[in-house]
Amino acid sequence: MKISSKKNTSSVEFTVEFDKNDLEPARIKALSRLARDVKIPGFRNGKAPANIVEQHVDPNQLASETLDIAVRTAIPKLFDGTDMMPISIPHVEIAKYVPGEMAEITVKADIMPDVKLGDYKKIVATYDEPEISEKDVDDVVERIAESFAESKVVKRAAKMGDEVIIDFVGKKDDVAFDGGTAKDFKLVLGSGQFIPGFEEGVVGLASGDKKDLKISFPKDYHVKDLAGQPVVFEVLVKQVNERAKPAIDDELAKKTGAFDNLAALREDIRKNLTSHASSEADERYKDELLAKLVDSSKTEAPATLVEEQFGHMKEDIMRNLKAQGATIEEYLEHRKQKLEEWEEEVRNAAKRRILGSIVIQKLADELGIEISDAEAEEQVERMKTAYKKDAEASKQLDDPQVKANIKNRMRVERTIDKLAEINKPNAKKSTKKATKAPAKKSTKKSEK
Repeated sequence: MKISSKKNTSSVEFTVEFDKNDLEPARIKALSRLARDVKIPGFRNGKAPANIVEQHVDPNQLASETLDIAVRTAIPKLFDGTDMMPISIPHVEIAKYVPGEMAEITVKADIMPDVKLGDYKKIVATYDEPEISEKDVDDVVERIAESFAESKVVKRAAKMGDEVIIDFVGKKDDVAFDGGTAKDFKLVLGSGQFIPGFEEGVVGLASGDKKDLKISFPKDYHVKDLAGQPVVFEVLVKQVNERAKPAIDDELAKKTGAFDNLAALREDIRKNLTSHASSEADERYKDELLAKLVDSSKTEAPATLVEEQFGHMKEDIMRNLKAQGATIEEYLEHRKQKLEEWEEEVRNAAKRRILGSIVIQKLADELGIEISDAEAEEQVERMKTAYKKDAEASKQLDDPQVKANIKNRMRVERTIDKLAEINKPNAKKSTKKATKAPAKKSTKKSEK
């Protein structure tokens, strides 16, 4: 078998020539395979000698099977002894084929591209040191107190801060629209759960009162048919509850079931806010490091991987839109984009993601970072424990490919952690106000 190749940055093309000696072993295997489906008098299926089988099979079928076996046997050998790693299924074209005599094929495949890493030891990125204020802690304590508020029925008109139980029907042009109807809905006035004007319109109504609220949806509302449109909500107030929020003191802390006093609760909140903010700061820092390493490195993103990633990202966005009850047309109108512009944006993001993956794999090689089978197996077992109530998810963790993906992800994470460690002395420090962490107990919101 004679092999020649032409390689560029992210693909390779092989020319493979077979002579009769290369094709003969494949022909014998092809006859053995075909013998299973050929009935020959005096022989059990698959037991007849090759020369007898050859007399009873279609020559064209034998020639096709022979070449198929020869090609499948040859392809893995093409990359042996090279530093090329195929990342796509090789595409085969037959140039010449004389059965029993010779064959010539071309094999094209995308390969992991060459990477020239930038200086990964001198990257300057910004690290936002979280700043937790007393007000941040106060806000969480207030939300916890709000979650423990008790309600009692009152015989008066509703005011902001009250909880009302209502029935409502939303209509546009006298026709009820999807998602605009509910019965026995609990609404805390002033919570901002509904579009502007709705909660304000319920203020002043008492149990048994009805009112038609004439309001308009915001112009940027995610449902195209309702965005900016005037509608009428027919509302019936069935009950008004006054909400009594508990005092913020040691008793409130005890109600959470985990603390003896308010000071201990506040200290725990501060720790959680700090931990949450630090994790976010670490992720932002690592993202910036990787982005700058990609910018300073030289490589290519194979088209095959980019299109594959583009497809996954596009599917995710479409799935999320569907879950929100929106269409791609509404989404694009909100963003003031054409479909082609949006797809180009997603494709560029996919390319960026692939470049990051390629660069970080090269850095892992450079730093000699590996994950042992034992470490990967420990992670799989931890994930099985987490998914023990989901039999299907737990079963998927036994798939060799899933295990390989987990091992690779661990290697990537460890490499990025090492990159952050190396460049920590170079970091530009800044302070950033922490984002608010959720309270320990919260109420579900509606998106009417």
